[in-house]
Amino acid sequence: MATVSTISSPVWPNPNPNSDPHSHEGIDHAETLSGDLHGSLPPIVSNPHHPQQQRISHNHEVNESNSALASVPVREQTLIPTSNLQIPNFSPISLHHVSFNQDNGCFACGINQGFRIYNCDPFREIFRRDFENGGGIGIVEMLFRCNILALVGGGTQPQYPLNKVMIWDDHQGRCIGELSFRSEVRGVRLRRDRIVVILEQKIFVYNFTDLKLLQQIETFANPKGLCEVSQASGNFVLVCLGLRKGQVRVEHYASKRTKFILAHDSRIACFALSQDGNLIATASNKGTLVRVFNTLDGTLLQEVRRGADRAEIYSLAFSSAAEWLAVSSDKGTIHVFSVTGVDNSDHTSTGSPSSSPRALIKGVIPKYFSSKWSLAQFHLVEGTQYIAAFGHQKNTVVILGLDGSFYRCKFDPKTGGEMTQLEYHNFVKPDDSY
Repeated sequence: MATVSTISSPVWPNPNPNSDPHSHEGIDHAETLSGDLHGSLPPIVSNPHHPQQQRISHNHEVNESNSALASVPVREQTLIPTSNLQIPNFSPISLHHVSFNQDNGCFACGINQGFRIYNCDPFREIFRRDFENGGGIGIVEMLFRCNILALVGGGTQPQYPLNKVMIWDDHQGRCIGELSFRSEVRGVRLRRDRIVVILEQKIFVYNFTDLKLLQQIETFANPKGLCEVSQASGNFVLVCLGLRKGQVRVEHYASKRTKFILAHDSRIACFALSQDGNLIATASNKGTLVRVFNTLDGTLLQEVRRGADRAEIYSLAFSSAAEWLAVSSDKGTIHVFSVTGVDNSDHTSTGSPSSSPRALIKGVIPKYFSSKWSLAQFHLVEGTQYIAAFGHQKNTVVILGLDGSFYRCKFDPKTGGEMTQLEYHNFVKPDDSY
């Protein structure tokens, strides 16, 4: 994970001018993670005879397969609600990781002394956990708003080893599971029924209730920990890198089918999966084109152009109904593309679509000029790493930066152009909000 930038965030006027102070949309009333899904999630079974001193431990040091359960002492530290927090005098905060939860309603950040959880709309800190001795967290994965978190150590003084995934249950106030591997963990993905752990060249899929290993997948070199899972209960789809450069692998667990898609000629830099698992968007390390495929048959449905120059793509994200696609890159611009909208520019003449001027020249001019470009854009500091997702309010985008910046902006689905900024905060320096 990248380290927080030392560049200070710029001042932005007119905070959230279009918000409704009487609206309750997106408000989270919980002060801990024992929230809306607790009770619907199957419990992870631990040793009932020593509930305060036992947790499940699977060690993959020898052959990366499940070993016998082991007893590991647990340090009892509970999450501290923000409203009751007495902030200790720690060193300056460095960000190691930021990520949205599965419905983009919250986001988590791993820092050099613990982790924080924030609500997106309205923006506010839900709670934090600070460790006294070091305590760096490199990966924090939420499971919607429920009581389960997956944690991996990070930074110069990691709280946990980099090759272990710690399953934290806020309802019990302790770690209840531990997964160990021979190499560093690059990523974790959670569903209500599965835990997916991503290593550099291998992916492990576990059953949530007992941490039983269900599948191992070999992949192409994957230092970024690329992997996505669908969230629909009856349609588990997993997308990861294939074994070839530019290839993605799609696992359809309901139909027990595996589909390989050669998405690009060069290495895959980023991909995103729609919530229902039917669409995947991919970008290569060139960063100029983004392609959308049908995950069932691998059909290329759409190709859009981010720009002409090479760029590093940091994030891709579908809207909840998969009608929009957001793209962020090191160029400092967030792009929004229409995925399902019809391009009517070929139908402006009275003749058939194939006889329109634009359709006639598509075959004779370079592909660059006939590419589909973004509908809306939002410009930020170039070089800072940002990830973007669609907000719960219609036509809004939420942007997180590894400089601690939080933006919420709105785009016009008809006219497009530059997005309107609604809100800005610096979530590592809460007083620096405008």
